[in-house]
Amino acid sequence: MAEISASSFPSSSSSALALRSPRNATLRCPNVACPGTTSLFQQLSLRRSQLVGNAVGTGQVPVSRSCKNQAIRAVLSGDEQTVIAADSNGAGLRGKLKKVVLAYSGGLDTSIVVPWLKENYGCEVVCFTADVGQGIKELEGLEQKAKASGASQLVVKDLTEEFVKDYIFPCVRAGAIYERKYLLGTSMARPVIAKAMVDVAAEVGADAVAHGCTGKGNDQVRFELTFFSLNPELKVVAPWREWEIVGREDAIEYAKKHNIPVPVTKKSIYSRDRNLWHLSHEGDILEDPSNEPKKDMYMMSVDPEDAPDQPEYIEIGIESGLPVALNGKALSPATLLSELNTIGGKHGIGRIDMVENRLVGMKSRGVYETPGGTILFAAVQELESLTLDRESIQVKDSLALKYAEMVYAGRWFDPLRESMDAFMEKITEKTTGSVTLKLYKGSVSVTGRRSPNSLYRQDISSFEGSEIYNQADAAGFIKLYGLPMRVRAMLEKGI
Repeated sequence: MAEISASSFPSSSSSALALRSPRNATLRCPNVACPGTTSLFQQLSLRRSQLVGNAVGTGQVPVSRSCKNQAIRAVLSGDEQTVIAADSNGAGLRGKLKKVVLAYSGGLDTSIVVPWLKENYGCEVVCFTADVGQGIKELEGLEQKAKASGASQLVVKDLTEEFVKDYIFPCVRAGAIYERKYLLGTSMARPVIAKAMVDVAAEVGADAVAHGCTGKGNDQVRFELTFFSLNPELKVVAPWREWEIVGREDAIEYAKKHNIPVPVTKKSIYSRDRNLWHLSHEGDILEDPSNEPKKDMYMMSVDPEDAPDQPEYIEIGIESGLPVALNGKALSPATLLSELNTIGGKHGIGRIDMVENRLVGMKSRGVYETPGGTILFAAVQELESLTLDRESIQVKDSLALKYAEMVYAGRWFDPLRESMDAFMEKITEKTTGSVTLKLYKGSVSVTGRRSPNSLYRQDISSFEGSEIYNQADAAGFIKLYGLPMRVRAMLEKGI
């Protein structure tokens, strides 16, 4: 994972300030700046003694034998600040954590998590953003947003090549498609992001990780199963399962109250997730499965009706079940996918509208754009028709269903998925060659395929005579193959 930026800055105060223990030393971590934080206790020393007695008397602050000095929640009159409850160890309203690494996008859900974590856990918050190909616009201004939200630092890592090479391409090789349609765009991205969070937590000395996933979705499971698998000692905080905020409207009001800049207003309609593999759309009119998506909703692909009137032919090179080249030119995994996204999007390729079964039990409706991925799936599966025999294809396809289910459920680091991946790697080791595809107004058609390991023999398959295949041999085969059916019919007829 190549780190493209690690920005640090002092924590900013909002209308609610979290009291923390003094930290005079600067924590030094590889590749990441980790500044210390100045305590606010000295600023309150004169008022603390006056307020502690009253607060304890009303039961607002728990009494601890080990903590003789306690700061309490004090609402000051006029324009003075509101101080969030904390004990002398810097604990928040819900407990004490030292440092939390937060999966941060700069959007509404994660922006309001930063001050909430500081208020409720008295912790330093390190924001982490993964570049998985979501586009430069989504990365612009994140440092300023994180600072305004109260984070101590922002770490951004470029995971695009790792994402495509180690997560996307194994799924392509496996033929993993969830519920007949979904090409697992978000499902594959979550484990690579969560893995990087575990790495950053180790680098900065964090004792916890947090995410902004809601309690209704799949992503909470995907993040946390990865955390459990890679570092079971890390504490996990999921604010959407703890706080009183119940929807996006409440979240927007919370952000406004805390002066947090977010790129969302009450007029925004779609919830989107974008990475190099796909773009998903949920919410608003899509929540009614009978509604047709609006034409202007799509961002990665043109309407097939508006696509070029002339088809485009491309050739995908494949080695051992993995795409490696476009039109004879070898490309890195991320570059190959990026170029296919551009080509496929121009022809309206890869639009999927589906109602899926979420892991948490409910159905949801989503619209997905996966132009490059749709092309790659078509190419790899077509080449397998030359290189795999009937039994191999059947077993591989049956395992692909389970493989897709496990990826969808966030079980990327499960030994069972890893074992199935080893099978996929072995079974496709001879799947090398190229496939020619025709792209035209939303459709992908195979026009040619070739492989040095092809099991297709023209001299056998031809209607002309063959020394290897004697048509007369078919008679005996049919009698033996159909013997169970013949015996059953004889029984029923009393023969």
